[in-house]
Amino acid sequence: MKIPLLGTGSTAFGELWHYSIPDLISEAQHAALQSAHLTADAIDLIIVANMGAELWSGQGHLGALAAETIKSSAPALRIEAACASGGVALATGIMAIQSGMAKTVMITGVEKMTDHPAGIVNAGLMTACRNDVEYMAGASFASLFALVTRHYFDTYHIGRKELAAVSVKNHAAGYLNPKAHLRKKITIDDVLTAPMIADPLSILDCSPVSDGAASIIIGSPDYHRSPISIIGSGQGIDTMSITTRPTLTSFSATQKAVAQAFGMTSLTPEDIAVAEVHDAFSMAELIALEDLGFCQAGTAHQHVGTTKALINQSGGLKAKGHPIGATGIGQVIEIAQQLHICKQQKPNTPHYGLTHNMGGIGTTVAVHLFSIT
Repeated sequence: MKIPLLGTGSTAFGELWHYSIPDLISEAQHAALQSAHLTADAIDLIIVANMGAELWSGQGHLGALAAETIKSSAPALRIEAACASGGVALATGIMAIQSGMAKTVMITGVEKMTDHPAGIVNAGLMTACRNDVEYMAGASFASLFALVTRHYFDTYHIGRKELAAVSVKNHAAGYLNPKAHLRKKITIDDVLTAPMIADPLSILDCSPVSDGAASIIIGSPDYHRSPISIIGSGQGIDTMSITTRPTLTSFSATQKAVAQAFGMTSLTPEDIAVAEVHDAFSMAELIALEDLGFCQAGTAHQHVGTTKALINQSGGLKAKGHPIGATGIGQVIEIAQQLHICKQQKPNTPHYGLTHNMGGIGTTVAVHLFSIT
C-alpha cells in the first residue's frame, strides 16, 4: 500500500474562544487545499472526524457543513469513534481510495470543547465508555484511567515519579510547538505537587480540554505524487467496559492495529524514526510504547525519551492538546513535518513514522505508518 499525502492544514490547538465549528473547519480545510495546490472541485470525498459536536456545539451534519465550507458538491460523511475518530476517518479515506471510489479524499478532524464546564465535557467523554456499567456508577474518564494506572503501578512496581517523566518530556516538546495548547515547561516536582484529579493522576498527568481542527488530503497513487506516503493502516477493537478485560496493563486493540499496519510492510518498530502516540493520560504513553513494540512490557518508564523512535515531538496530546476529533489528523500532520526534518538531516536514508490514535480506554485504536521519499 502506498497512499500519497497531498496536503495538510491545521489551526492552533487551545482555548479558541473566538472560533466556531465552521470557523475551525474552514481554516484547516482551506490551508490543506492551499498546501496541496488543489481546488475544491478536485476533492472526490470529504470525511469529517468528530466526537461531540451535538453536545458541545449544538451542531450535527458535519459532513455537509465541511462540504459547504469549501463550496464542494462532493459526497461528505462523518466518522465518530470517540478519541480515535481521526485515525478511523483516515482509515476510511484509505479504503475509499483503494476501492477506486475516490481519487482524492479530504479528511478533517474538528472539536470545540472549551465553552462548557467540566461536568458537561466529562459527560460527553464518558459516552466513549459503557453508560450502563461505568458512567452510571459515577466513573469519569480520568478515574477509569487512574484504575489502569494503579494496576500498572502494582504490577510493575513503579510510582508517580517514574510516570511524571512522560509529562515533563512532552511539555518540553510542546514548549517548542507554536500550535500547542500548553507551551510551558514543567518539572517532576510540578507533576507530583499538582492538584490530584483521580489518584494517582494529577492534573499534569492529564491532557487538556482543547479546541481545534486539522485537515489532510490523500490521493490515489496512480493519480497523485507526494514525498510523504501512508504505507500501513491498522485498526483494533476491544470491549467498551474495562470490567471485562483480562488485563489493564496493556491494550489488545493497539496490539491488533499495529500488527495489521506493520503486516502491510516489511518494517518493524526498530525502523520507526518518529511516532505520535495517544497520551491522553501520561500512563497511556507508557502502555502504548509497550503495545506498539518499542519496548518490553513493564519497561517503558526506563525508556522515556531514549527509544530509537522520537516519541511525541509535537508535545503529544498532553501538551499540544486534545481536541478529540482533530487529534488523530493532527498527529498525521506532525509526523509529516517530522519526516521532512529527518529527510533534511539525512537525505540518503529512508525514514518512517507512526501514528497511534485511541478511543475509549483502549477500546478502538487506529495505527498508521508513513514513509518519505
